[in-house]
Amino acid sequence: MSAIKKYLSLVKFSHTIFALPFALIGFVLGVTHATGSFDYQNILIKFLLVLVCMVTARSAAMAFNRYLDRHFDAKNPRTAIREIPRGIISPNSALRFVILNCLIFTVACFFINSLCFFLSPVALFVILFYSFTKRFTALCHLVLGLGLSLAPIGAYLSVTGQFAVLPILFSFAVIFWVSGFDIIYALQDIDFDQSQNLYSIPSVLGKSKGLRVSEMLHILSAVSVIAAGIYGDFHWLYWVGIGVFTGMLLYQHSIVKPSDLSKVNIAFMTANGIASVVFGILVIADRFLN
Repeated sequence: MSAIKKYLSLVKFSHTIFALPFALIGFVLGVTHATGSFDYQNILIKFLLVLVCMVTARSAAMAFNRYLDRHFDAKNPRTAIREIPRGIISPNSALRFVILNCLIFTVACFFINSLCFFLSPVALFVILFYSFTKRFTALCHLVLGLGLSLAPIGAYLSVTGQFAVLPILFSFAVIFWVSGFDIIYALQDIDFDQSQNLYSIPSVLGKSKGLRVSEMLHILSAVSVIAAGIYGDFHWLYWVGIGVFTGMLLYQHSIVKPSDLSKVNIAFMTANGIASVVFGILVIADRFLN
């Protein structure tokens, strides 16, 4: 296995699909809301810098999580096959990878604008802090959601240099959406988490109540995208996107039951991947075509 493939596997690069469409939504909102002369070259450069920020921030967060949890991962049969427990990547190499991605992220923010640069330590703190939270709070899922929710706000700030209500509404949608599906994913490790004194909603409340909390969070996510649609005066393509997004939320809850967790990965990866990509495409199309 090449070094690149090893590190792409370490950070589950394919999972970038969850937050990236919302970052693109934030960027497009920034472009369409920007005032003054329109410099296509500058916009393209900022777009590339935003992609760099997305990839490096997520890579740093994921690699740090793998580094910090390496001892737990080695004990858990489900995660013992990961790169650090298997010795494919050493802990020190993973930590150096984290530091490198944090540095690249910070430099990219510097070249975007001063506000993004000054806020970059805050973003890094949030996404790295998540890995500690499962040791002391069942609300770790919300911290993960908060980390990914920075994507639409950050992308919007990269273009406009100022905060706005609409990208914040999309960020709320991400917080509740990600928190909800992370709870579903955590159902697989209830017994292990309890045995190691690790916290999660399922390990504290049980499978049935955990799924109820996930459902409530996904309802809040749906409410957030509806509120964004109304506030942003979107058109019919957006509402088709909401139909797909909420449909995928309903689908994943229909296939994951307390007594049957065999389809957790389908709910986690397939349903949420479709929800994010299709919704992102339709939101962006709606903004440009109307």
